[in-house]
Formats: sequence, structure tokens, C-alpha cells
Amino acid sequence: MTINLNLQLASGQSLKDAPLELLLNGAPIARARVDERGNVTFNAKPGTGQLAVRVDRSILPQT
Repeated sequence: MTINLNLQLASGQSLKDAPLELLLNGAPIARARVDERGNVTFNAKPGTGQLAVRVDRSILPQT
């Protein structure tokens, strides 16, 4: 199953290269990065449950 999203921040800032996770019932099932246009594509196995998207903070550089 492919899930396509387009993300935009109200501030107009770029989300390019932001690491995201697709969650099914709170568990990560796919990862992807946002492109320069704010698009992200997740490839995941079909299933039923509640989907959510979050930033994968574990792979962000530590500052």
C-alpha cells in the first residue's frame, strides 16, 4: 500500500529531508523523508487500525 502526503508549515518553512514515521496503532510501520516540495510517500503493508505520522527524532542530529 502506498500513502502519499503533502505537508506544509503555516510558517512557510521547508520540511525538506525531515524524517517521518508512519504509525499503525502507535507502532512504526514505515519511514520516509520529505522532498523539496513537501511530498512524502510511505510504502507499507495493508492493515487496519489508526494511522498517524510523526517526526522520527531518533535519527535527527543532536544539537
